[in-house]
Amino acid sequence: MAVTEADDPFCLRPNESADLVGRHPWKRFAVLGDSVAQGLGDSVPGYPDLPWCDRIAHELRRFQSELSYFNQGQRDLKVAEVRDSQLAKALAFAPDLALVVAGGNDAMRSSYDPDLVNETLAAIIRPLQETGADIITVSIFDISHAPAFPDKARESVRVRMVRFAEHTAALAQQLGTIHVYCTGHPAERDPAMYSEDGMHANMRCHQICAALALRRLGSHLKSRR
Repeated sequence: MAVTEADDPFCLRPNESADLVGRHPWKRFAVLGDSVAQGLGDSVPGYPDLPWCDRIAHELRRFQSELSYFNQGQRDLKVAEVRDSQLAKALAFAPDLALVVAGGNDAMRSSYDPDLVNETLAAIIRPLQETGADIITVSIFDISHAPAFPDKARESVRVRMVRFAEHTAALAQQLGTIHVYCTGHPAERDPAMYSEDGMHANMRCHQICAALALRRLGSHLKSRR
């Protein structure tokens, strides 16, 4: 029997968003990053056709109807390119909540320098924090499990992706961001979570990521009450 969001154990339960973010304070939500932020992915029957950041915005808007949403995500960008092409526009938008997800394209390369990536991520995050915005950071799915990767490359990519996840989480702790740790989630190993290109997540995977992020936002809001 086909699984749909309604009976998917990893996705949001009916009315769960009300418990998580029903009293959230945010009015301006910005997203900066690469293809993970952009939300590329194939449709999946039984799941909303909304990329995960769009789904987060949708759920936040349910409880703040005038929420403004600005997503600059663009595929193939490395973290320095995200900083150079997106930060100024995000600051001009003046968000009170921003999601920053970048560095995955750096981590896929053998030249990956985790300290340099963290330094550049911090150069994106700190100016946004200085305006008073809450920042969401993400340790992304380990995409070495994606079907498009040749077997001979998987182990080296896996090592870098895990290292990237750990370094991003450490930076999040240092800077005090709202961190969503997706790396190691059971879904990342399932070939059915990926689109036809064998690289990008499909809409089922996007809804799982949205649920993880909204649950983390819920725990953050609860800790502030």
